Amino acid sequence: MPLQLAVITDIHHGPNTRTKCGQAALELTREFVADVNARQPDAVIELGDRISDVDPGTDRRLAREVAEVLADIRCPRFHVNGNHDLEHLSVAENAEILGQPMAHEVVSLGDWDLVLWRADPRLHPGGARRLILPDADLEWLERTLSWAKRPQLVVSHIPVSPNAPSGNYYFERAPHLSAYPEAPRVRNVLSRAAVPVVHLSGHVHWNAFTQLGGIFYLAQQSLTESFTTDGQPAGAWGRLELGDTVRWQVVGKDPLSVGFTPRAGRWMAPLQPESRPLTRQAVS
Repeated sequence: MPLQLAVITDIHHGPNTRTKCGQAALELTREFVADVNARQPDAVIELGDRISDVDPGTDRRLAREVAEVLADIRCPRFHVNGNHDLEHLSVAENAEILGQPMAHEVVSLGDWDLVLWRADPRLHPGGARRLILPDADLEWLERTLSWAKRPQLVVSHIPVSPNAPSGNYYFERAPHLSAYPEAPRVRNVLSRAAVPVVHLSGHVHWNAFTQLGGIFYLAQQSLTESFTTDGQPAGAWGRLELGDTVRWQVVGKDPLSVGFTPRAGRWMAPLQPESRPLTRQAVS
């Protein structure tokens, strides 16, 4: 039977900020939990940015309020930290609030491996803020995929896809914050796996579906984003079915539904420029 997962990301509980409808976050999260408990998927994946950061004390309260709602889920659940979760709180504090470790982890689910690649999602200071992918995070992913014998669902908060954020409210004018600058290196690591690979992320507050070299990249819409939905919170969450065919449906006010078949094989390398034009030989 295909593996059934529920996915939620970028809850952004807290004050309304710009296009994030943070004051609607807890009620929408309760609706997600009710849907999960009615459908009973095999697991829930939460991809980070549970809060919109304010200050240490407020962030701790907001994070606990989200965790209390998610604790009502009656199936295994797995969490990834986002940049807002770590603005004023540590990884250890988030782990304590959520009641589970927040280090890199591989979980066997059905015929797939869930690779919880909890790479550093923080926006680091220094002139303009920037994303920095630590070498240790990339090395862990490379080792993990080099050993893989089963299809891999790799999840992280920050995308690594080749998508340009054209038209994105937050990232069109800040593309360096939409994906790791080391994303080409990450994609190269993914491409060397000898098994089917799907990468799933949040962060960019829209639905995106891309494939490159035989790897499929998914980015899911935020629960409370409104720039694509006429000022109303998107109420977005995902239903991901993993089998020989993968089916991904995002429900809410910004819906999406796609199906695809990831393969262990990779694309041929792009054709290199020739010093002279090639001609087709006549066949007699």
